[in-house]
Amino acid sequence: MRILKFAAVVQILLLATHWFVYRTWTSFRAAPDPFGIPWLAIIFAVLSLTFLSASLLAWRYSNLAVRVYYMVASVWLGFFTYFFFASCLSWIVYAIARLLAPGWSPRLILYACFAAAFAAGLCGLINSAFVRVRRVPIKLANLPDSWRGRVAALVTDAHLGHVRGVAFARRLVAKLSRFQPDVVFIGGDLYDGTAADARRLAEPLRNIAAPFGAFFITGNHEEFRHRAEYIDAVQHAGVRVLNNEKVILDGLQLVGVHDRDSALPERFRAILRDARLDPEASSILLTHAPNLLGIAADEKIDLQLSGHTHGGQFFPFTWFTSRIYGPFVHGLNRLGNLLVYTSYGAGTWGPPFRLGTSPEIVLFSFE
Repeated sequence: MRILKFAAVVQILLLATHWFVYRTWTSFRAAPDPFGIPWLAIIFAVLSLTFLSASLLAWRYSNLAVRVYYMVASVWLGFFTYFFFASCLSWIVYAIARLLAPGWSPRLILYACFAAAFAAGLCGLINSAFVRVRRVPIKLANLPDSWRGRVAALVTDAHLGHVRGVAFARRLVAKLSRFQPDVVFIGGDLYDGTAADARRLAEPLRNIAAPFGAFFITGNHEEFRHRAEYIDAVQHAGVRVLNNEKVILDGLQLVGVHDRDSALPERFRAILRDARLDPEASSILLTHAPNLLGIAADEKIDLQLSGHTHGGQFFPFTWFTSRIYGPFVHGLNRLGNLLVYTSYGAGTWGPPFRLGTSPEIVLFSFE
């Protein structure tokens, strides 16, 4: 029942915003519909239904038709977001022009704002397709000498599913192979959480050739369905799943905590204490979101690796996300003696757009 109420609210919001964009377009153009048939209104009404219906279908089915429909709906939602802001801007500019420059054409204002919106959306769509490699030098206290000069890779938020599938996973693994990291950390949201063949999507991970292997913890999207299904698929591909536990890699302590457990303060603290970390040796915490950082700092973690935020993914959501996470929204930051790196992630959720952020794989060079 709660899901139905949420879906109803989302759909009403989508209908209202589509109506606003439609009314802005028709008001500024002041051109009648051909033959007296409101084709544009019908088109906007249908488009307002696409993303929610595609999401519901994607939750149940994974076939070519659903994947194509979901991709089209996601791309439209991304462009529509900018068209909505273009509509708002059109009214603002029009109001200012009425006061300061009455001769301005409403149609010219409309076209200029929507052209800028389309260009922004196109840039975001193209930008999201190119995964960058970001190099970050790291100095950790009490780092074993054997780890100096070694490289660890962090891959988060691939969101494999209806938009990005096996081909995308292969490209990520191929990119990793070119840089030959010593260990690979997969920081959750490997899957998008929609219906999918989890084993097939994870199969490219079998080709990760890191001397110390690859390690995985779940993100919030692995909690959307049955977490065990995703864990089984990742294990089947030869990746070690860290089930709220510690492993020691040639003297370097690695702790992995699943997202659901890291969101509960007492549970999170108990897991870190049960790991019995040696304060005289360097430690790395792999957990999906940069939450409850004070607990990780209290438990003497040296470096936390996370993702989840996407940096907001595309403007203006980048601004909102930075208000929530502050400096820990992206990049390397410090809280006391705790270093925290938050990745933008390699994939996207919802609209496959990146504007103001870039998809990334992170390579940490230990000094």
